[in-house]
Amino acid sequence: MVRIYRGEPQGEAVRVAIVVARYNETITGKLCDGALTTLAAKGVAEDAVEVAWVPGAWELPVIAARFARSGQFHAVICLGAVIKGETTHDQYINSQVSSTLGQLALECEMPIMFGVLTCNTLEQALHRAGGNVGNKGSEAAEAALEMVHLMKQLPREE
Repeated sequence: MVRIYRGEPQGEAVRVAIVVARYNETITGKLCDGALTTLAAKGVAEDAVEVAWVPGAWELPVIAARFARSGQFHAVICLGAVIKGETTHDQYINSQVSSTLGQLALECEMPIMFGVLTCNTLEQALHRAGGNVGNKGSEAAEAALEMVHLMKQLPREE
């Protein structure tokens, strides 16, 4: 018989860290609010969530790594907003941050959620931070809880 694993976004007995970039705070604050609201709605206790604010998206990975390696959390949600400017600076930040967070997730075998908006315009970012495209912070929180639940079901390495 085929065994199927599926995670559900449940928050009981789950500890979550959130790392938020202060740069573009009008956007990232809305992402953080969305994540916190979703975590609470899914049953994560208020005292089971810790939030760290960093200067910008570039600094997300180092604090995410500290939280992930502490052994105190089941998931880390990283939130930021990198909006394209007149140069290619955004591409370097987006590439390195996404790559480093992905590597950290594999290394720590933990959900490290990439809730970093990579938009061409401020308007696009606003649409993704609670506007007509939803709230990517909320989506990252829900995905984190689903992954935590799924990982609890899977066999562990012996």
